[in-house]
Amino acid sequence: MKTTVSRMKGLSIAAAIALTTLAPSAFSQTSTPTSASLNATAGPLSVSTASVLLPVGFGGGTIYYPTVAGKYGVIAISPGFTATESSIAWLGRRIASHGFVVITLNTNTTLDQPDSRATQLVAALRYVLNSSGSTVRARIDSTRLAVAGHSMGGGGSLIAARDNPTLKASYPLTPWNLSTNFSTVRVPTMIIGADGDTVAPVASHARPFYASLPSSTFKAYGELNGATHFAPNTTNTPIGRYAVTWMKRFVDGDTRYSPFLCGAQHTSYATGLVFDRYNQNCPY
Repeated sequence: MKTTVSRMKGLSIAAAIALTTLAPSAFSQTSTPTSASLNATAGPLSVSTASVLLPVGFGGGTIYYPTVAGKYGVIAISPGFTATESSIAWLGRRIASHGFVVITLNTNTTLDQPDSRATQLVAALRYVLNSSGSTVRARIDSTRLAVAGHSMGGGGSLIAARDNPTLKASYPLTPWNLSTNFSTVRVPTMIIGADGDTVAPVASHARPFYASLPSSTFKAYGELNGATHFAPNTTNTPIGRYAVTWMKRFVDGDTRYSPFLCGAQHTSYATGLVFDRYNQNCPY
């Protein structure tokens, strides 16, 4: 994959580092992953929360972070149209329990469109890096940032990945966006669609989004079997499993997770009962 180095739009990594106290890079070390550990509703780390009440650039939210000290990657997750952060809280906590600092955000208004949600995802990352409490800031690695989102939040995460190539990963869930061209995205991106989605039908949203991603970008597409647009709003095993796996592989650079995306562990899990279709450009 080609690597692009540039300033994040609205969030300079160099500035973030200057404003954040960093120890030498040390990825969080969790136990060797198994299919059972990835399917579980929580990972190996206990999680605490911090409320965001007076943000700048987004509508507040909740930060989930491991209670164990360490340097963790930071992930921002946006809800969908008319929804609030409560709709994605389960996913934020679940990812954090595998060794991440995660902020689930409310948008400025529940009617905000994908472009605005992209801007707010980056604002939420900036908040965690520079304005969160000292306990949270002591746990973050500002060089490892990622985004995710549901519906219009998923469309926003695609836009954020397009405009901020220094992000480490993007994870759009049943995404909705008017544009289907994401040919300039260089950020590793996994898209989750749903075969029963009537709000953002996969034929006009998730599938063309995936197809437009360049072959030089690490990418994957899983289309959930027997699922609707709102599958990400409640605890969902495949969504949680692949969220953790994708983020651990690309935010942490932990190749122990590669077999769960490209190897035997993935193949044995991703049957037709789970996904109607699954596409990827392994190996990674």
